[in-house]
This record gives sequence, C-alpha cells and structure tokens, in this order.
Amino acid sequence: MKYKTVLMYTEIGCFVSCLCGWILVCSTLPTEYWTFSEVGSIVMTTSNYYSNLWRDCISDTTGVSDCKDYPSMLALPAFLHACRALAVCAVITGFFGGVLTLIGMKCTKIGGSEIANARVTFAGGITYLASGFCGMITYSWWANRVITEFLNPNFRAQKFELGAAVFVGWGGSVLLLFGGTVLTYFSGKEGLSHSSSNRSRRPVTYATAQTRKTYMLPPTSSRITLGPQLLYEGRKSRQSRVATKTTTTFSRDDFV
Repeated sequence: MKYKTVLMYTEIGCFVSCLCGWILVCSTLPTEYWTFSEVGSIVMTTSNYYSNLWRDCISDTTGVSDCKDYPSMLALPAFLHACRALAVCAVITGFFGGVLTLIGMKCTKIGGSEIANARVTFAGGITYLASGFCGMITYSWWANRVITEFLNPNFRAQKFELGAAVFVGWGGSVLLLFGGTVLTYFSGKEGLSHSSSNRSRRPVTYATAQTRKTYMLPPTSSRITLGPQLLYEGRKSRQSRVATKTTTTFSRDDFV
C-alpha cells in the first residue's frame, strides 16, 4: 500500500476520532450530572441533588424533579465563570477544527494542491488540540474542586461527588487530543518540511586576506547559475593595476 493511501486513511481515522470527542464534549454542556449528592437516611425520603455549570437540580424517590438556574451571574465565583468560558471555547474551536480538517483532507478534494491541503489540515489539527486542552482543563479543574471539598474535614456545606458528565468529558478530551496530535504530526511533516526545503539560499563565498578578493564557490550539479561567476576586487588591488599600466617608462632609443 502506498504512503499517500496510508496517510489518507490515517487522516480519516483521526477526523472520526476528533469528531466523536467533540460530540462527547458538546453533550456534557446541557447535562445536569456534573456533580450529585444524596441526602436522607430513610429510603422513601431520599433526595438527590445534582448540578452543572448552569443550574442546580433536585429530585426525590417519587420521580419529581425541579431545576433552578443560578439567580445572579455576577454573584457566581470566578471558578465557575472560568469553567464556562473554557467549555464554550472547547466547543467553538472543535467546530472550526472540523471544518478545516474536512477541507484539507486528501479524500475530500476540496482544497488546492497537496501542500495547501496539508497546511490546512495542520491548522485543523492545531485547532483540535486547542479544543482538547480547553476541555481537559475544564473537567480536571471541576473534578479537583469537587474532590478537594469532599475530602476537606473543615468544609461544612453540602458535599458532592463527581457525576457522569465529567467522565464523558474526559473521554471526549482524550479523543480530541489524540486525533489532533496525529493530524498535526503528519500534516506538518508534509506541509512545513516542503516549504523549508524550497527556501532560496545565498551562495557561499570566501575571501582571501592577501588579495582582499571575494570569490564565489563553483556551482554544484544541483545548483543552477543564471550568470557568470562574480569577482570582487578590493580598492587597493585596482589602484595597483592602474599604477602598473601608467608607470611604464620608455628610453630615447625607442623613438629612433
């Protein structure tokens, strides 16, 4: 199997992996089970409390549940605002990463040349990595806060445990990071290495101390010279040549 065919199937697999991870991250935003807690010693009167980034909810054993949004946005802690912003950034960057990757993939034939497609795919992989990092930071920060409050003996308020949405978000972030890393590696290897190899280089020269002349090295077989080799002479060497031409002496017998 050719290398380009293997690369095409690799891009398809990474795109599917990143797409599944982005869908998992998006599914956690409306889910209420980021944290949950059970209150009550008797089974018939047990109440379940659960919450997410946007609201608090409560349900009892009869199946009746009620949710209430946070009353004031300005009264919320900075931790919750940061988690909201990172989660929204993960969704937005994941969407644009999917668009760029879909345009630059070899199987879609949407972009221009192969080098241009590789660079577009590289940009999509970087965007997927940004989405994965935003999601991983969000869920890890939330989990660390919940675990710290639960294990703190001096914390007197109601304690919560990790909900299912946090674990789903971790899985989606891992898929985004994995697919974005592979896409970035292969597309960057194809697109960026080609541009660096085609950069024009200045011809190597050398100068001698005695004559103060600068010569260009002879061209190699892989280098094309469009003109004759350059020869730069110092000011003193030119003056000495003029002096030798003008100081020629003639005797009287030469004119006889």
